[in-house]
Amino acid sequence: MIMEEKMKAAVKTADGEFEMCEVDIPQLSQPDWVLARVKVAGICGTDLRHWKKKEPSLEGKIMGHELAGEVVKVGEAVKNVKPGDRVVIETLLGDGTCDWCRIQQYNLCPNLYEVRMKTISQAFAGYVAGPSNKFYKLPDHVSYEEATLLDTFSVCMHAIQLSGLKLNDKVVVIGAGPIGLGQLQLAKICGADVLVTDVVDHSLQVAKELGADEVVNAKTNEDVLKAVKEFTNGRGADVVFECAGGASMPATLPQATSFARIGGKVLIVGGFDEDTSIDLKWQEIQKAEIKLIPSASYSFWGIYPEMQMSLDLLAKGKLNAKKLITHRYKLDDINQAFDVDFNKEKTGAIFIALEV
Repeated sequence: MIMEEKMKAAVKTADGEFEMCEVDIPQLSQPDWVLARVKVAGICGTDLRHWKKKEPSLEGKIMGHELAGEVVKVGEAVKNVKPGDRVVIETLLGDGTCDWCRIQQYNLCPNLYEVRMKTISQAFAGYVAGPSNKFYKLPDHVSYEEATLLDTFSVCMHAIQLSGLKLNDKVVVIGAGPIGLGQLQLAKICGADVLVTDVVDHSLQVAKELGADEVVNAKTNEDVLKAVKEFTNGRGADVVFECAGGASMPATLPQATSFARIGGKVLIVGGFDEDTSIDLKWQEIQKAEIKLIPSASYSFWGIYPEMQMSLDLLAKGKLNAKKLITHRYKLDDINQAFDVDFNKEKTGAIFIALEV
């Protein structure tokens, strides 16, 4: 039984940082809803793109969408979890009424962000509430910290599915952050040969430890394209995953298209800043029939939830989450944690876990 009426939460300020506040604990608005105590939350690249930016639409809002916790209360219609269960929480929630939600492609719901940010996508707080089908029970041997990376792995899972990756494919992953390192691991599970590029040596070392066949520092190597050509027997990659995103996208997306072979694919996994303008060599892309495939979050693949697929792989030891967690902070120190994550070239940060 929840005795408190208030919880602590990290709330966005006018200057784009966070302020710790006391706010109301969310309520069970439907009989199939669940309330969970957040144990660990993670900082995502999407969160970083909003760091220290003056965005009136986010002022006063609770952010965060990577989290795991413990169920404390359930509605009368809930059957899949009970109080005391350890869970990972999926924060993708559409309006439930559109054509895309109807076929479980809620990642494409036109109202996705508006709906999710009002309810379940509020990881930087003491409690979160949402529909019971967004709460997945954790095996005893999977820690809250590891589970917090399942949102990241699910994003990677969706991109892998869209790519149609095949055995023995030559793959390039641009960016060795959490998404890129998750993409690497899934590509290796699929039987691909993988080259990873980044500008942070520590991240590239972790990529090597996670099975990368080759790593290249794009900052110190003057000719990354040459390294890619050598890795792919002169053809270029069958599949390139752009996983850096953000401010680097105007450089890394054109780079990704140059890495792809004739008839190859580029998966756009990294997120964009709003109104980003990118120049691409469209004639070359057309002549080579290079496929540009945007990948947006995750949902279901056929009859299977991609979150559950990722959880199964993690539970079986086929995905390594522990190696990605480089820093740990209390939620009260969230501003310090964001600074460390933002300056990853100096700090070596990959994934930061926030204990709530």
